[in-house]
Amino acid sequence: MMASELELDLIEISPKAEPPICRIADFQKFLYQLKKKQKDQKSKATKVVVKEIRFGPNTDDHDYNFKLNHAKKFLQDGSKVKAYVFFKGRTILFKDKGEILLYRFAQDLEEYAKVEQMPKLEGKRMIMMFSSKITPKGVAPKGGTSSNKAILKKESQMKEAAEKAAAKKEASKKAAVERAAAKKDAPKIDAPKTDAPKTDAPKNEALSNEVPKIDVPKNEAPNTDAPKNDAPKKD
Repeated sequence: MMASELELDLIEISPKAEPPICRIADFQKFLYQLKKKQKDQKSKATKVVVKEIRFGPNTDDHDYNFKLNHAKKFLQDGSKVKAYVFFKGRTILFKDKGEILLYRFAQDLEEYAKVEQMPKLEGKRMIMMFSSKITPKGVAPKGGTSSNKAILKKESQMKEAAEKAAAKKEASKKAAVERAAAKKDAPKIDAPKTDAPKTDAPKNEALSNEVPKIDVPKNEAPNTDAPKNDAPKKD
């Protein structure tokens, strides 16, 4: 064969092709080149780093801006950002606040990131994923993408719903105060008292604690005048 005449190996490259594709080469040299090519591809591959940003449903503006600046720095470095709102204990009741916070975060990162995952509740965490859209020349030009436009629309809807809920709560609270004030100012009506007739029950003399007094006649002893024995006087 040709390979044996050249003192080389017949290497099958694509066995499923019709006809199969083979190559005449030194097998050890072929393996070395193949490993070197795979190593170069692996070194050139970009490593994706995911940075986490944690919020609470009641995060104040100072903490929010501090974490926003960190997220911008991560995105400028080419990392992905995983922002989530952690609900501790009974704060899970404020899921709407967490969703509004994440939409606000996405709007503030519009120039630096694109949304990969919309807010999704997983256990006690509501997660939103961002990937960097920083080009080698710098920040991408302004003008939101379709996902960011959807975020803005969703955020406005959430804000409107939150405002309606707050107005409804305020109206119910005001109505409760008015009812309490009306109840307090209402004139008091004294209902006539009905005096029950007094019934003098006959006293049971047998049950009386007083014992009747009985006059017992005194037994007077008879006066018996016994004769006195006059003794004779001796002179």
